[in-house]
Amino acid sequence: MTEIFVGIGSNVDPEKYIRSALIELAGSFGVLRLSPVYRNRPVGFDGDDFLNMVVAFDSDLSIEEVAGALGRIEDANGRKRDEAKFGPRTLDLDLLVYGDKTLRLGNHDIPRDEITRYAFVLKPLSDLAGDRSHPVSGKTYEQLWSEFDDDDHELVPVPLPLVE
Repeated sequence: MTEIFVGIGSNVDPEKYIRSALIELAGSFGVLRLSPVYRNRPVGFDGDDFLNMVVAFDSDLSIEEVAGALGRIEDANGRKRDEAKFGPRTLDLDLLVYGDKTLRLGNHDIPRDEITRYAFVLKPLSDLAGDRSHPVSGKTYEQLWSEFDDDDHELVPVPLPLVE
């Protein structure tokens, strides 16, 4: 079994789409471990605030199978593939970490470089797996967060009831 971490983000009816993603992720991968949810301003464009979190699960599926399942969940929740990279999202599921593997998957490196670039990825990952080590730097996520300059990256914890 491989421990997998996935970032979840939405700024279009985010409570609805994050709830939906959690239900579908649990249906596909089983028991999920959840970080807190954070509200933050969008990066790279002006728009509604995002809600972001990280989930973890264990799976014996290949990285390609996991990525395929994440894409299908995004598509089922209205994700448009032809939109600008930085823009509103019904649902964004990013495969952040796949065990201790370092590799290229499509257009992205695994572990995702967003981990060390964006507070909305690193903070919930640190909350969920602070004692785990980043496969490239070898530092724990807690160490990476303590070194992160979060002055321009305000995160506000928000409750996200899983039922309406």
